[in-house]
Amino acid sequence: MKASQLRAPSRRHPDRRLVSAMMLFFFSAFLLIALKGELRWQGFALAVAVPLLIYIATMWLPRFFPADKLLLSIANFLCGLGVLVLYSTDLDAGTSRGLQQAIYYSVGIAAMLFCILMVRYVRRWRLLIKIIGLGAAGLIALPLAIGTEMNGATNWIRVAGMSLQPSEVVKLALLLVLSYSMSRRHFWPWLIFTGYCLGVLMLQKDLGTALIYYMTALMMYFAATGNLAMTGVGLLGGAGAAVLGYNMFSHVKVRVAIWRNPWMYYEKAGYQIAQILMAIASGGLFGVGLGLGAPRVIPVYYTDCIFAVICEQFGIIFGILVLVMYGILILRGASIAISARHGFHALLAMGVTVMLGVQTFVIIGGVLKLIPLTGVTMPFVSYGGTSLVSCMAMIGLLQGVASVNQDDMEYDYEISRSLSEQEDLPSAGWR
Repeated sequence: MKASQLRAPSRRHPDRRLVSAMMLFFFSAFLLIALKGELRWQGFALAVAVPLLIYIATMWLPRFFPADKLLLSIANFLCGLGVLVLYSTDLDAGTSRGLQQAIYYSVGIAAMLFCILMVRYVRRWRLLIKIIGLGAAGLIALPLAIGTEMNGATNWIRVAGMSLQPSEVVKLALLLVLSYSMSRRHFWPWLIFTGYCLGVLMLQKDLGTALIYYMTALMMYFAATGNLAMTGVGLLGGAGAAVLGYNMFSHVKVRVAIWRNPWMYYEKAGYQIAQILMAIASGGLFGVGLGLGAPRVIPVYYTDCIFAVICEQFGIIFGILVLVMYGILILRGASIAISARHGFHALLAMGVTVMLGVQTFVIIGGVLKLIPLTGVTMPFVSYGGTSLVSCMAMIGLLQGVASVNQDDMEYDYEISRSLSEQEDLPSAGWR
């Protein structure tokens, strides 16, 4: 092959017009809310801030490293959607969740950038993984000592007047510890760390997060070993643990009962899921309109049930498109994992993909009454600083692997071009 026939590997990304359309969508939406009734300065501020944050995260930052702009665009659109829905539902409630979520979003972009740079430039992980593992082990246990109970689980702590969910931060540590240990065939470190985290979560009665941890570890184990038999044993063990949790915790029994028939318990425990179903039904195909409807009648609509609010305001068709975005994000993550040259990077990308996928299914499946509703957040969209920053940091880990993959492809291209140019040189012949 001649040097002129070689082409540098292309970086797949959506057209700039897609990002511009996203920015215009959010600018217009926030502007309409700001002009609704009395003028709202927060709406004007968010009309500028959210599109600016999207531009920074999808167009400006990738100038400094190879980027998967489709991955970044989807994650940032979902973040912007969360800010928009939270702000539109709290106009008359006297709260500022939308503005707070925008601040969390900006912190999440910084966390994403940090994780990208860490994956790209850290070369010696051994000591760092030990520090991360020990720190995470202490952090996840803090709620047992100083935590507060919420919705049956003791998984929150208060720091400087702010609420923090340590298990969201420890997700990042779990991914790094498991990826490093499994890539080096170190069996006991990742097994002990995972077992410890699951045990602490069970003591905190945080079964939703425990399920996400467990399924992530199990799928990463299968990806690392291909051992179908042991993976099947792990699935059976998980089913047994679910039955045990059902028999041990009364709030789990209540959630299963209202999942089976929420209308029987409508006045008490079934009120939330009944309101969720009515909100989705009232939205119809095209929704009742931005800022309209009655989302606040749904208990904790801003965290567990925000997908129902999206369907009510924007319609079921838009809700399906949101699910498609999550599907594309998962497919991109799997593609990045498959393309990785290094075992650590491949497992890290696969772990992020599985964790986001499982969490999305757990919460949206609960909202749609496919499974019992579990108190976890909808990635990127639900209100909460710890959750949003953690999800953006996971995108940073995934994007870091994608950028390393692109570097490897460009290195291969340079080697191929160099070899091809040498073949094209005329032979000097024998004298």
